Amino acid sequence: MAAVIPFNTRTELSEGEQLGERISELNAYLNVAQAEFLELLREFDEQHYWEDQGFRSCAHWLNFKCGIGFNAARERLRIAHALVKVSKIRAAFAEGTVSFSKVRAMTRIATTENEDLLLNIAHHGTAYHVERFVSQYRRVEKLQQLDHAQELYERRELTYRYDEDGCVVIKARLPAEDGELVIRALERAVALPDVVPSGETSEGRETVSARRADALREVAETYLNNPENAGTTADRYQVVVHVREDGDAHTAHLENGPHVSAETSERIACDCCVSTIDVDAGGEPLNVGRRSRSIPPPMRRALQARDGGCRFPGCTSHRFCDGHHIEHWQNGGETSLDNLVLLCRHHHRLVHEGGFDCRRSDSGEIFFVDRRQQRLAEYESPDPVSIEQSLAWMYRRFDRRRLDSDTCAAKQHAGETMDWDHAMFLAFAPASSGSHFHSKNCSKDRKWT
Repeated sequence: MAAVIPFNTRTELSEGEQLGERISELNAYLNVAQAEFLELLREFDEQHYWEDQGFRSCAHWLNFKCGIGFNAARERLRIAHALVKVSKIRAAFAEGTVSFSKVRAMTRIATTENEDLLLNIAHHGTAYHVERFVSQYRRVEKLQQLDHAQELYERRELTYRYDEDGCVVIKARLPAEDGELVIRALERAVALPDVVPSGETSEGRETVSARRADALREVAETYLNNPENAGTTADRYQVVVHVREDGDAHTAHLENGPHVSAETSERIACDCCVSTIDVDAGGEPLNVGRRSRSIPPPMRRALQARDGGCRFPGCTSHRFCDGHHIEHWQNGGETSLDNLVLLCRHHHRLVHEGGFDCRRSDSGEIFFVDRRQQRLAEYESPDPVSIEQSLAWMYRRFDRRRLDSDTCAAKQHAGETMDWDHAMFLAFAPASSGSHFHSKNCSKDRKWT
């Protein structure tokens, strides 16, 4: 089956030149399609539609539904949200006059003040020119900050306090390199695409700052689980929750801390040490029973071998997973492999307190349902689409853009090289200096404007 819409090729060109024209024109269509993809992705992410399906982030949704790796998914999310602030670059991308590679580089430093200069370089130069300009821009920007390095180091601090509602408030001020180390550790602990600005909240949604709080806990747990950092006691650390035997939600509370909900206490009790304390009518302890582990170590190893990580559809976490009782032990559920499933901390909380549920069918199949009590599909195979159908759709969708093989081509003339020193001067010069920069040529000196 031939493509529905032929490429614009010139008959006077050789066979190799015509093939090059077809490749260049197809690339222009791909750039425009990528621009629309990022526009739709930004809207999907801003509305948090991925939360309705139980995913911990939009990057996880992209990984599951679109087959995009986590690093590439986070990069696309970064670009999608960065384009909102630079309307001129966003419009040029939608028209296909700048490529995805150039947009990816420009959005690392782009602002409303410098986007004209960046577009000037992008239109006249190659992707190499844009990448190198961005790299030098960031290097010069860093050098300008060296004078403040010692002052920033001396002002480093970390404080913490207990808030009135029982939460711990931590505040830190670190030098850039130390702060970057902490940030990298947090990003490694949990996926954090740039979606919701820190401090911005909305009902039923987790902000970036909330997910960073979860990541900080996991970093601390990793440190405490390291044998080199362990204490001398059998338990390296404990978070103690007091729960009455009758399961009264109003009596469950942290030791020397605030009350927690019944759902929270049930989630914590899924995979922890349980001690029974008999008390008299006045609350005085009479007897401390033997401590028992809800999931014995051999069974825990068998559970890990069977599940390998979080069983929630689309989740790839395999570290810091809890053993979850499908039928909770407090309601008569047994601590057996048939009644256990591994869940990461995010999805464990989602199942207990987020409206989702984990169930087992009569045939023994483990499955999950969402807040609407609809079953979550573990994998949906898309219908196969031929390359001819894909190309035909793309040409019809963007046929009014007048794209051709020269749409995204660099406007650089043969023999021209970029004047990097002058470009850096313009990048950091006052706005009144204009945005013209020179290219070096042995026979002439022309401006890229």
